[in-house]
Amino acid sequence: MPHLTVHLPENRLAGREPELVAALTEAIVGVYGAWARDLVNIRLAGVPAGRFAQGGAAVDTIASVALGIRAGVFDRPDAAQITERLGTALTDAITLVLGEELRAGTTVELVASPRERTFVGGALAV
Repeated sequence: MPHLTVHLPENRLAGREPELVAALTEAIVGVYGAWARDLVNIRLAGVPAGRFAQGGAAVDTIASVALGIRAGVFDRPDAAQITERLGTALTDAITLVLGEELRAGTTVELVASPRERTFVGGALAV
């Protein structure tokens, strides 16, 4: 189950949530396929002004995405292509909705979990 936690400047996010959720979902579906659509879980977190900083100064052009995925994806022969597609697609989704000026400041982190460490509803995810 792909799950994303996305931290974004609150002033850019407000009112754009449905559009961003749709774009992020389509980004995952574009890499994994249609079967993943109903499994995509997204948490958007708006960061108040002044709480994103780079180089010691507050900015509103940073976004941070943590994508939880199964560790097995890294064992595939096409792992480099899959991970690159995920990073690009998620960055593209954010910039499409919130503005191109976020591209350079968008970080996508792929967080791998072994199959036996992912639980949904209190049960081991299959």
